[in-house]
Amino acid sequence: MTLEEIWKEYEAFAPNSKKQHEEALKVIPGGVSANIKYFDPFPLHMKGGNGPWLYDVDGHKYVDYLASYGPLILGHGYPEVKEAMMEQIQDGSILYGTPHALEAEMAKKLQEHFPSLEMVRYTNSGTEATLFSLRLAYAFTGKYKIGKFEGHYHGGYNQVLLSVNSAKGDVRRPEPIPESCGLEPFQKENTIILPFNDLEATAAILEEHKDDMAAVIMEPILTGYCPATQEFMDGLREVTRRLGILLIFDEVKTGFRAGLGGAQGYYHIKPDLTCLGKVIGAGLPMGVVGGRKEILMKAAPLTGSDVFDVSNSHRSSAADVLFHSGTYNGHPLILRAGLATIKVLEEKFNYIEGQTNKLRKGLEDIFKEFGIPMQTVGLGTVFNILLTEHKIEKFRDIQTSDFETRKKIDYMLLMEGIYNKPTNRYSVSAVHDDSILDFTFEAYRKVLARL
Repeated sequence: MTLEEIWKEYEAFAPNSKKQHEEALKVIPGGVSANIKYFDPFPLHMKGGNGPWLYDVDGHKYVDYLASYGPLILGHGYPEVKEAMMEQIQDGSILYGTPHALEAEMAKKLQEHFPSLEMVRYTNSGTEATLFSLRLAYAFTGKYKIGKFEGHYHGGYNQVLLSVNSAKGDVRRPEPIPESCGLEPFQKENTIILPFNDLEATAAILEEHKDDMAAVIMEPILTGYCPATQEFMDGLREVTRRLGILLIFDEVKTGFRAGLGGAQGYYHIKPDLTCLGKVIGAGLPMGVVGGRKEILMKAAPLTGSDVFDVSNSHRSSAADVLFHSGTYNGHPLILRAGLATIKVLEEKFNYIEGQTNKLRKGLEDIFKEFGIPMQTVGLGTVFNILLTEHKIEKFRDIQTSDFETRKKIDYMLLMEGIYNKPTNRYSVSAVHDDSILDFTFEAYRKVLARL
């Protein structure tokens, strides 16, 4: 069965989604509000969700393994999260524009699980968090190049939108590949691409650029599911410290998913800066940058340093402070929901991780029954299904997987009630109980039998 034949079944399966997508095309570029939401021939359109389920405009329901790309670790509409949000609404205002107690409360809660966060600032997304972390690194070091690993994603802005899904050049000395038009040519010179999980080659490149490089930013778990080795992480921490290059962990995907202490808790590594997002917002837009006090204090406002204060006659002092602001930073409604989520995870994380391992083992056994080479790769509550027997250590190893067959499986699974964007990683939630796993196993058996 070809992918095109499966798409014909899919179009007949979801006519209302197709119609809604066609209407969206008239007013939204590509019919989607974010490029990642699109897949051929059109994405499913949802109208609701509850617990482990998503409901589409054609009346179908799906077990949700996308979890909105990770944030919904408690599923849809978790009671404690809804209750926390209602408490904030009933207090009379969801936004103050002033400091409030929840800001420090959330910071202290994060510090319990991420000891490296000596101080914290809030943003409105993971992308904003990584962007702010780089500005901090530039301000603190006085240098303006960064190191970024091949295959790592840190947001949709110019300096890091290189070599995310593309690979070129020597595997030990990757070339920078733009992942979008509209990038300034100099970004290729100022963003140095590094080979993930290759300490010797990475150290050599960092040595070459030590005088110009402010920071190395990385996903300690590539794409959220491919872990680094302990040897690599230990060595990277040592070499960046020795060369005076800041080490930034982008834990937007892995924070409270790889473990309650994120990937840095798993590796026992203390980065200079950490970026968080997704889970901590409980499905609402939020990000965090935290780390060494001396670095974060670059953003502390000083008397006369408010760039918006027109009464200030000493405007030049504003340039002495790293500017960071945002109307919705530290949003009380989001902080309430995030705190509620973390408190639930403190009780339920081990259960979610156990269900993840049970799901992985069950799927591996089913693929083995059908004689299809497959491995699950991941850590904590996230994994992906790779149709390859190749050992997965680097970004280019992932590319050995049979993605054509994986796409066929994923589209057929959609029509059996299993939702994930084709070829995407699986994010397991607290509401994926044994009955949901059994439903998933049965759907896989049906699809692989057809395949």
